[in-house]
Amino acid sequence: MPDLVHALACRPLTASAVAEFIGLPAEPKVPDEVVEEVVRQRGWSWEHYLVCDALVTGHGHVLCSESYVPFGHAGTRLFLVFGEVYPVEAHDDEMHNGPWLFPIMDAWQKQPGWNATRPATVEDCEGVLTRAAQVVTMCLGAAPERMIVSDAAIVTGPAMTHRIWRTPTHALILGPHGNNGPYGYLTHLQLSYTPLACGPDLPPERDEDALQRWITTHVDW
Repeated sequence: MPDLVHALACRPLTASAVAEFIGLPAEPKVPDEVVEEVVRQRGWSWEHYLVCDALVTGHGHVLCSESYVPFGHAGTRLFLVFGEVYPVEAHDDEMHNGPWLFPIMDAWQKQPGWNATRPATVEDCEGVLTRAAQVVTMCLGAAPERMIVSDAAIVTGPAMTHRIWRTPTHALILGPHGNNGPYGYLTHLQLSYTPLACGPDLPPERDEDALQRWITTHVDW
């Protein structure tokens, strides 16, 4: 029997969404007084419920920046959420958290262009990640350098696949990450874009413990 999750909501990544995302650090910085105008002109909007102090892009994904404003900050970390998972909790057979977590999942599902599956399987989640990885590979013209199934970056729920690419300046990490808003009880499926200077060199594939630490260093902030 496949491993279940209570709910999965997602909006597939596209090549244009990925290209826009990885281009943000190289854009000119935007003065504070015109940030709202730039956001409006892009067709973006602020989002403070699904992810605190985030933006919904014109492609319908949720973007969060370590610098709050994502434009032209080459030294800060970004992540782009294209899926949200409500994992099955090992010690919550009666689903005590359901009454407050399902409404959050409802809010993700109601975003334009998002769809949902309830219940879903871990295989469904992996399918979303695999399709997103194909898009990133197409945009970068290279396959991921590392792949590892890990639960290092999540709080609750099953291990899933992380994939890692590098540019000359940044690491792209695609995989699950705990949603810190609801205390990690939900899990983002996200693409992170992090300066390589945030951590040491990428460990060899055989050193899974070091690789998991490397992932955590680059995506947790």
